[in-house]
Amino acid sequence: MGFFFLNLIVVFVLLKKKGMLFHINKKFIFSILIIFLINYNQVYSNNSEHIKTPKIKKKIINKTLWKKGEGIYNNYRIPSLIVSKKGTLLAFAEGREAGDTGDIDVLLKISYDNGLSWSDEKIILDDAYNTIGNPTPVVDFQSGRIWLFTTWNNGKDNESQIINKTSLSPRKPYSCYSDDDGITWSKPVDMSTNLGDDSWGWYATGPGIGIQIKNGKYKDRLLIPANHSYDYTKGKIRGGPFGYGSHVIYSDDYGKSWKKSSSIRPGCNESQIVELNNGYLMMNMRSYNNKYSRAISISSDGGQTWSEIHHDYQLVESRCQASVLNYGNHNGNKLHIFSNPSVPIGRTNMTIKISFDDCKSWNVSKQIYSGFSAYSCLTKLPNGNIGLLFEMGGGKDDNNSKDLRYNKMVFLSIPIEVIFSDNEIKL
Repeated sequence: MGFFFLNLIVVFVLLKKKGMLFHINKKFIFSILIIFLINYNQVYSNNSEHIKTPKIKKKIINKTLWKKGEGIYNNYRIPSLIVSKKGTLLAFAEGREAGDTGDIDVLLKISYDNGLSWSDEKIILDDAYNTIGNPTPVVDFQSGRIWLFTTWNNGKDNESQIINKTSLSPRKPYSCYSDDDGITWSKPVDMSTNLGDDSWGWYATGPGIGIQIKNGKYKDRLLIPANHSYDYTKGKIRGGPFGYGSHVIYSDDYGKSWKKSSSIRPGCNESQIVELNNGYLMMNMRSYNNKYSRAISISSDGGQTWSEIHHDYQLVESRCQASVLNYGNHNGNKLHIFSNPSVPIGRTNMTIKISFDDCKSWNVSKQIYSGFSAYSCLTKLPNGNIGLLFEMGGGKDDNNSKDLRYNKMVFLSIPIEVIFSDNEIKL
C-alpha cells in the first residue's frame, strides 16, 4: 500500500516543482487516481490463491555489465538479453558517445554460467560515426541460429529530422545472424526494401527481444517487434503532422525471408511481443495517448494483423520502454512476467509484475529498485531464475553536484521465489 501512495506523492511533488499543480485538468487527476486504485486492488488483494509471502534465503546475483565512464564508450544504453538454444546468455547494449544519435555501436557480453561471470565486451556492429542501435535478437530453437535486428541512420541525423523527412538518409532496418552463440556474426543486410514503407520516417526495432512461436498453427514463426512514424493529419509528433505506430517483422522459413505485419496505431512504439497461452499474441507498447499506462494490441493470426489498441491500467508507465516475457510453468501455474519503471511520471521504481491468467491481471508486484531506472529486458535463465538487464541510476557526477541517471547497465539473476516473498530487494 505504501509503495503506491509513495508514487502518488511523487507525482504531485513533481507537478508542484514544475508549476503545474494548479493548472492540470480533471481528466489528468482522474486518470492518475484510477491507475492507483486498480494497482492497489491487483497487488494487495488477499483473494488471490497464487500470492505467497514467505521469507526465503535465496539470494539475487547482481552484476554491473556496463558503467558510464568505464570502457571505450562515454555511456551505455538500451538493454537486450536472451538465452540461446545451448543455454548461453547474451547481453546486448548500445555503446554511445552522446545521446540518441551520432556514433552508436552495438555491443555484446556473453555468460556460460547463468550470469555468474561474463566475457569481455565485444563490438559486433560499428559503422564509423553513424548510428547502429536498438538491438533486438531472436533465437531459432530449431537450428540454434540467433538473428539480430538493428536499425541504422546517418550519424548526423536526429530523430526529428528523420520523422520530418528532412534527414540526409532514411532510417533503415538491418539483420545479421550468429551460428555459434554470438562468437561471430554474418555481414549485416539492409532489409528496408521489403520491411519499410515510403510513407514512414522513423524506424526502430524493439528495443528488447523477439520471440519464436512455440505452439499452434504458427509454431516456429520468428517475430521481431518494430515501430515507425507515419503521416498523420491529427498527429503532433516532433512538430509535424506525424504519429507513432508499431508493427511486427516475421518469418515462416527460419529467417530466409521476412515480411511485415499490418500497423498498430495510433500513439505507440517501443514494442515487445509475447505469446499467450490461448494461442494469441500480445503487443505491449509505450503509449503516447496520455493514458499513463501500457498500450496493448492482440493478434489471432500469428502477428500478421492486430486489434485496435486498448490500455492496461494495471501497467503504469510514463512513456518508457518495458519488457514482457512468457515465463512458462511454475508450480503448476503458467506465468507471464512484466518489468518497467512503474510510475506515471518520471523514471524510477523498477518493478516486476506477474500474471497467472494470460496477462489479464497482474496479481504480484515486486519493487526491484526504487531509484532512477529506465529500459529493461527479461529472460528466463537455464536455472529457472528470472534474468533482468536494466538501466540504473545512482551516484554523483565528477563534481558531486548532479545525480547520475543512466549510470549503469545492471544484470540481476532473481530466484522467482523472491518475487513471491516478503523479502525486500536491496541493490
